[in-house]
Amino acid sequence: MHEEQAHGATPVDGGDRDRWEWRRRIRANPRSAQIYRMAVAIFGLIVVLIGIILLPFPGPGWVIIFIGLGIWASEFEWAQNLLKWVRGTVEAWWDWLEEKGWWAKAIAGLLTFALVLAIFWAMFAVSGVPGWFPDFAKDLLAKVPGLG
Repeated sequence: MHEEQAHGATPVDGGDRDRWEWRRRIRANPRSAQIYRMAVAIFGLIVVLIGIILLPFPGPGWVIIFIGLGIWASEFEWAQNLLKWVRGTVEAWWDWLEEKGWWAKAIAGLLTFALVLAIFWAMFAVSGVPGWFPDFAKDLLAKVPGLG
């Protein structure tokens, strides 16, 4: 069995084998392997935490979390299993939406939009409307119940 297979990676052929040689060298030394795994764990954690911080905002919060999970999955089997489960769940949900037709996608889109609006409302209710917003946006948000 190849060392890549022992660590959960897929077997590689000749050309790709050189690409992963640096990892084999790291894993050959228990001390460097431990340091490498710790570095992957810490870097993955930082990426996941950034994604979690960005979750309330529109944008790539979930994508960043999944990138961090992918970083962990490069070294940890539990993260590989979690990533497979997430992919399977998202694919099953998407397949379900596809079966239902455009109306299910429209409802899911509207619910997502409502959730984003609710998150912004809660964020602005707690911390106030940011000062860098244009005056017309501040005036408009001041008319929203709970923000004025």
